[in-house]
Amino acid sequence: MDISEVAKQAGLPASTLRFYEEKGLIQSVGRSGLRRQFSPQVLDRLALIALGRSAGFSLEEIRSMLGDSGRPTIDRQALHDKADELDRTLRQLTAMRDGLRHAAECSAPSHLECPTFRRLMGLAVADVARRPRRRGQALR
Repeated sequence: MDISEVAKQAGLPASTLRFYEEKGLIQSVGRSGLRRQFSPQVLDRLALIALGRSAGFSLEEIRSMLGDSGRPTIDRQALHDKADELDRTLRQLTAMRDGLRHAAECSAPSHLECPTFRRLMGLAVADVARRPRRRGQALR
């Protein structure tokens, strides 16, 4: 399959396929003229990459799980760890959603007088403080 057919079937731009190949996530099997050629199995790898991205895995984590042999070597503990991380995120998002709904309907004269809204602000500050930052990066 040439790169345009893979792009069409996978719903990805060719630039993404070239990027994935550069990162070692997929491999072309040759060229026809200037066009990269891929085996049909590349579509399965692209589906696994999409699944990994949807679950929040980095491309490096996905690459290590895809393995070099063409068969995935998925670390089950990494899946458990990611599921735990998603559970924490769900709890935080649920608390944020509930707090926002409360703030929208709160009868306090000012949101700053509402204990629920103040707790929501505290959660937001804690979340920002927990995020990893690169050196020299300001809090956002």
